[in-house]
Amino acid sequence: MAGKPKYKRVLVKVSGEALSGDSAGGIDPTAMDLLVGELHSITKLGVQVGLVVGGGNILRGRDLADNPHIRRVTADFMGMTATLINALALQDTLEAAGIDARVLSAIELKSVCEPFATRRAVDHLEKGRLVILAGGTGSPFFTTDTCAALRALEIGAEVFFKATKVDGVFEADPVKCPDAKKYETLSYQKVLADRLGVMDLTAISLCMESDIPIVVFQLSKSGNLAAAVRGEPIGTTIGK
Repeated sequence: MAGKPKYKRVLVKVSGEALSGDSAGGIDPTAMDLLVGELHSITKLGVQVGLVVGGGNILRGRDLADNPHIRRVTADFMGMTATLINALALQDTLEAAGIDARVLSAIELKSVCEPFATRRAVDHLEKGRLVILAGGTGSPFFTTDTCAALRALEIGAEVFFKATKVDGVFEADPVKCPDAKKYETLSYQKVLADRLGVMDLTAISLCMESDIPIVVFQLSKSGNLAAAVRGEPIGTTIGK
């Protein structure tokens, strides 16, 4: 693999659905191996990686919004717990591939993982361990995108990589509109003003305030994550 990494420390956000592959839900071993392979391609370059994974393949809190017996607060905690299930599966898969990994969770479950603390996360990163940041923010009413933006700030990440099913940000849904224009670059202000739906507005605002660039790219294309780490123009970059 040619080229040196542009970034020393990164935050990677992956949706829970990315772990289910072509299945309706759950964890697909092939999809998991694809993600681990992409992560391995950057850890062997010496890049320090913080990883936030969603829980949508297990359960989304908002999917319970119409249930009259489950409060929104409870539903959100159920969704955050789903991210922990994915994190534990990823930890074992990463270690099987020879990548030292640790799960740090905002929801404490001491028998299976460490509680999240910024100093602990940074210490693991500096020792060359990939850190999986689970349990969301630990508080309801926040998305995993906001959690990822917050963790990026906390661990001192130089860039926020959002891995998606499509190759960047488009003016319309590229699945429904194949001719939709793709944006190569976007400003934080345009994303906020036009409500482009890249991620929730709180996450965009957090990155904007700390000037952390966001790169949105397609996860399923092999080599994309390594290319992004090298600073190559893939997907869509959101910045000033």
